[in-house]
Amino acid sequence: MNKPLLAALAALLITGAGAAPAVAATPDTEAAPAIQAVDFAGTVALSNCSGSVIRMPDSADDDPALVLSNGHCLESGFPEPGEVIVDQPSTRSFGLLNSAGTRVATLRASKIAYSTMTDTDVAVYQLTRTYAQIRGSYGIDALTLNDTRPTAGTAISVVSGYWKRIYTCSIDGFAHRLKEGDWTWKDSVRYTSACNTIGGTSGSPVVDRSTGRVVAVNNTGNEDGQRCTLNNPCEVDANGNVTVRQGINYAQQTYQLAACFGLDNKLDLYASGCTLPKP
Repeated sequence: MNKPLLAALAALLITGAGAAPAVAATPDTEAAPAIQAVDFAGTVALSNCSGSVIRMPDSADDDPALVLSNGHCLESGFPEPGEVIVDQPSTRSFGLLNSAGTRVATLRASKIAYSTMTDTDVAVYQLTRTYAQIRGSYGIDALTLNDTRPTAGTAISVVSGYWKRIYTCSIDGFAHRLKEGDWTWKDSVRYTSACNTIGGTSGSPVVDRSTGRVVAVNNTGNEDGQRCTLNNPCEVDANGNVTVRQGINYAQQTYQLAACFGLDNKLDLYASGCTLPKP
């Protein structure tokens, strides 16, 4: 996992990471779609990770707002393999950022709506305020979750509210299975090398730069070249072949969430099309 603080602080001191956003790669002007500006509006800083205020494509303004982060960023620690957390009370706080990366408010959770580290690495918190209330008070809109699977080559930005840093790269491809320690994730997004995310970026939204929508949540990278160990995930293909890519980072797709949250942003794991792991 892009572990929460100590290693990240060491990396910051050594490299100066977080001093400025990463420079965007020059796009292929003949093939690239129109690129939208990506900023910090709607992202949040957790005590040890990053996240974002998100809405589903069909969410209403008066729905309770949701925050997206990683399962391994939960205040209670890592969920066990096979563990699924649903509707667990929480009062966790989140620092809401504006477009410039300035903290403008503290938002508070009412519960963990859903979290797991099985098949994916995700946490969705429900807040005590609605989208309309957040917009009315701070002029900030939630980021919209895309409900279709992204494709290789998509230009993306990984936006860390914790470090106030934006990483810019592309989706290099997908890992059939990504194994890290005791956890295994399915169909993970692999970044090109320009997105060299560090500890504290866990939970950052991965934004499609052509649509402005969230397509994944940043979660891990292979730091030391080890094979399938903590902080050193390995890729396992459909035939069981293992590939280690030192220095490459990954995210978990989020389009699956849209089918599982319905009217009033209520979680329904048995809704048509919902494939998230169940308790």
